[in-house]
Amino acid sequence: MAQKKAHEVDAWLARPDHDIPVVLIYGPDRGLVSERARMFAQKTGLPLDDPFTVVRIDATDMDQQGRLLDEARTVPMFAERRLVWVRGAANHSALAADVAALIADPPADSVVLIEAGDLKKSAALRTAVERGHSAMALPCYADDGRGIDAVIDEVLAAAGLSIALEARQLLKANLGGDRLASRGELEKLALYCADADEVTAEDVRAVIGDVSRLSADDAVDAVLGGRIAAFDTLFTRHLASGNPPFMVLSAALRQVQALQLMREQVDRQGKTPAAAVASTRPPVFFTRRRAVEQALQRWNQAMLQAAANRLQGAILKSRQHPAVAEPLSRQALLALAIEGARAAR
Repeated sequence: MAQKKAHEVDAWLARPDHDIPVVLIYGPDRGLVSERARMFAQKTGLPLDDPFTVVRIDATDMDQQGRLLDEARTVPMFAERRLVWVRGAANHSALAADVAALIADPPADSVVLIEAGDLKKSAALRTAVERGHSAMALPCYADDGRGIDAVIDEVLAAAGLSIALEARQLLKANLGGDRLASRGELEKLALYCADADEVTAEDVRAVIGDVSRLSADDAVDAVLGGRIAAFDTLFTRHLASGNPPFMVLSAALRQVQALQLMREQVDRQGKTPAAAVASTRPPVFFTRRRAVEQALQRWNQAMLQAAANRLQGAILKSRQHPAVAEPLSRQALLALAIEGARAAR
């Protein structure tokens, strides 16, 4: 089988087999997919800023069979080889057919690199690569503890920083949903600690711990996750901080509408919940990704529409009757939390 297990990917990328002309890098962690694709591209030794040598194609532009074949079989003019770099691939039938043809008759002068989202085991593109002898499939999943440790050490060491044990544990609890998001947060932390020798837990709380401002989103996640007691605590805390109740209603409506769009991708495009969440723009804050994925799994389109209607009605009533906005908001959100708990059963 032409594939590596998730824990074997970094070792293969450190010393890739240059005789393999088709490489597929896929998975729900789009940041990690992008990072590893660039790593492989650099290992080819080709000038990545040369448009004659490196051809970048968006998979959505490859809706006709033969486009990839034409690019891969084009004779390079100014180098020994060309890199054909396809981004944003999903289960496109035309692309899968071209890849299968390239694997059966490998190109002599080109390397084909494909970045894809979370592909099911039965996806035609993934199947074609995994069954081929002249191709390699490399899966990318959200970082586990060891992966997060490696990224922490890499970024902080480059900045000349060490890290206290408590700070590391706090970081690991808040990172890992997406490699690029994790790296961005760590670079922000390194910049904050530029004049220090060691990163402390206080530094982490000051930079990454600013998620406390997302208390309304935390309450919404509790609602959609069916965590009734957590919702009650978070909503009460939100009000005690002097925030108006409609803020949570509005946040809940925005989240439900976002889930409706993601649900459309799951139902009509066959994406997994993780892939749908990863493709959302603007991206879901990395500490919330798991909660959003779980909500997407539990709430179908009909339930989401009913939730949107309930929230719109509650927002209208809270504005018409501000004196009772708090109990109106709590009642509407509690009803949704109960619905979320039922969906989890």
